[in-house]
Amino acid sequence: MGKKDKVVVFGGAGFLGSHVADALSEASYQVLIFDIKKSPYLRKDQNQIIGDILDKEQVQKAICGAKYVYNFAGIADISEASNKPVDVIKYNVLGHTIILNACVSYNVERIFFASSIYVYSNAGSFYRVSKQACELLTETFYERYGLKYTILRYGSLYGPRAQMWNGVYRYVYQALIEKRIDHPGTGEEKREYIHVLDAARLSVEVLKPDFENESVIITGTQTLTSRELLTMINEMLEGNVKINFQNKNVEHHYTVTPYTFSPKLGRKLVSSSFVDIGQGILQVMDEIFRTHHREYKKISDVYVRED
Repeated sequence: MGKKDKVVVFGGAGFLGSHVADALSEASYQVLIFDIKKSPYLRKDQNQIIGDILDKEQVQKAICGAKYVYNFAGIADISEASNKPVDVIKYNVLGHTIILNACVSYNVERIFFASSIYVYSNAGSFYRVSKQACELLTETFYERYGLKYTILRYGSLYGPRAQMWNGVYRYVYQALIEKRIDHPGTGEEKREYIHVLDAARLSVEVLKPDFENESVIITGTQTLTSRELLTMINEMLEGNVKINFQNKNVEHHYTVTPYTFSPKLGRKLVSSSFVDIGQGILQVMDEIFRTHHREYKKISDVYVRED
């Protein structure tokens, strides 16, 4: 089967972006990844430009000839964003504006912007502010220039390729490597976890015309408190993990719901099938174990030490 249209994925070397790029390739699109770093996940049927989204010429070169553009680039760590307001505005807001402008110049059919459920919230600090600004910019570019869009508001993601600041990854890492988990909150915080592979699949599904000029909520169907999640991790490791709840109000994060009264309506996209969170956590454990115990080889789903 021949390749479909060209799609550019900004931030395609990162956690979510790389999985969406793979899902697009599986759907037979011509995928070009644009990222400031070389992607360790680049497939043979994908191309990459290593560049900075603040470089207008590089962005234009990437977008030339593309039908669709996804933007996952920028600062995604809420804690980092809360301490770097200037960088957040540069890379999240100005960078997105440069991408939007190039999309108009090269007649891109639709842009897909990676936002967050934090746009509904009073939490999230400068990260939330940057996502709100980018959503408004995206909508205004449609009103002014006719650039179609789909805004993707992601919830609590987890799965392979995550960075240390990802909550589930960090907890599994601490449990496996340090035999303890330090949780800053009370344990009663609730999240709707969604596996990154499910999120990536849904991020391609929204290419359908039904989702033009829509804001789509991509969160999980599995709601857990932090205490339930950490207990699950501990049980998977046979109860050998010490869990420490520090009982603090976690700054910049919500406790039960991200929602405060707001006119920003979104359409929730729910998958009919999804990765079970228990299986997903085991997958993360497997990835971390392989990374930190290279002396072991996996044979028939069992790790055997090579002497």
